[in-house]
Amino acid sequence: MNRAIETVLNAPANVSKPLSFAVLRVPFFLEPQYDEKKIFERSNRERLIEKWGGEIGWEIQKKNHDLKGRGLEAGIPYFNLDRLAASSMASHRLIQYLGKTYGLSVSEAIYDLLNVYYFVDGHSLNDREKLACVVSEKLSELIKDKAPTKAEILDFLNGSQGRHEIEQALAALNQIRVHGIPKFIIEGKTVIDGAAHSDVFVDIFRQIEQRGVVCGDPVFADVLGVSPDIIQKGSHRRQEAL
Repeated sequence: MNRAIETVLNAPANVSKPLSFAVLRVPFFLEPQYDEKKIFERSNRERLIEKWGGEIGWEIQKKNHDLKGRGLEAGIPYFNLDRLAASSMASHRLIQYLGKTYGLSVSEAIYDLLNVYYFVDGHSLNDREKLACVVSEKLSELIKDKAPTKAEILDFLNGSQGRHEIEQALAALNQIRVHGIPKFIIEGKTVIDGAAHSDVFVDIFRQIEQRGVVCGDPVFADVLGVSPDIIQKGSHRRQEAL
């Protein structure tokens, strides 16, 4: 999806109302039973081999889904198979908090950072000390003197703020029968599977741009407590519009 957004934003704008984007990251738990008190449960290699019934089953899944190829296409050089799998509740709460407090462009930047932190570098998303350190450093670049300190982020991670919204979002996903990821909901109604190539998204975005109006609202904004003002400011815009 990010590649599709970049394609649209970097193309010449031949319409009176060029698109901008407001991306909301809706929380989803692959392993909801993981203990939130543990830094990590096991390696992702162990998790996947068990999930697919052994080494052979896992090799078949990798081949069928072209995970390595998909990662390269998305700009991920490789997936660290031995990354530390853990509860992601605290990291989900943090992403939502940052978006609602500092804007979706900030939460998107931290989301991208954590993708590398976890999928490539292999760190646990529930290693709160390390997470607070990495995120605070990035925030100091993004929002300068307004950035929360490492101690403030760590306090947030160790608390419970935002948990209710996360739980509401999970219930809403269950109601609309989303039981796997990635999934993308565009204009509040069009559901696209994450396995779709970027040109599928580009076609949809160009149709909206030609239409000149967005027909629908972000369905999870109210559930996650994201204000209309934050949505209006968006997450991705053309550089000349900044």
